[in-house]
Amino acid sequence: MIDGPDAAHRRPDGVSDRTVEALGSLSKALETTERARGHLYGFHQLTGTADLELDNAVRLLREAGHDEAADLVEREILGRNVIPGHWTFQIVEAYNRTYYRPFAEIEQELVRRLAGGRDHLYEAEMKEARRTRRHPDHTARPPG
Repeated sequence: MIDGPDAAHRRPDGVSDRTVEALGSLSKALETTERARGHLYGFHQLTGTADLELDNAVRLLREAGHDEAADLVEREILGRNVIPGHWTFQIVEAYNRTYYRPFAEIEQELVRRLAGGRDHLYEAEMKEARRTRRHPDHTARPPG
């Protein structure tokens, strides 16, 4: 049994420690951006859910005889832009188009150019350095 990383996670010849470290840092920054993007989608979904719940609030206000209050919520809040000219879906689209996709494309381009397309070299080398050889729960790769 080979006890080491698979070919996709072995550093290509000529790739320096500093390059592996730099690509690891770039990958970490992209992963953080992925988390930020997830929060943005959470913001989008939560705001949309709140806006839809306003239908119920307006209905209940009317049923309780508070037509003026229902009109106020309906006119001023229901369907309101979250920032001038934008609903949350437009913010998500702009973020993806302007920041996220270019970042992800550049990260992949640099992994291809500088590391032969091998992702996560920094993490793979960290795994090798930290695992206990011949321990069944510290194997280099999945079985098979």
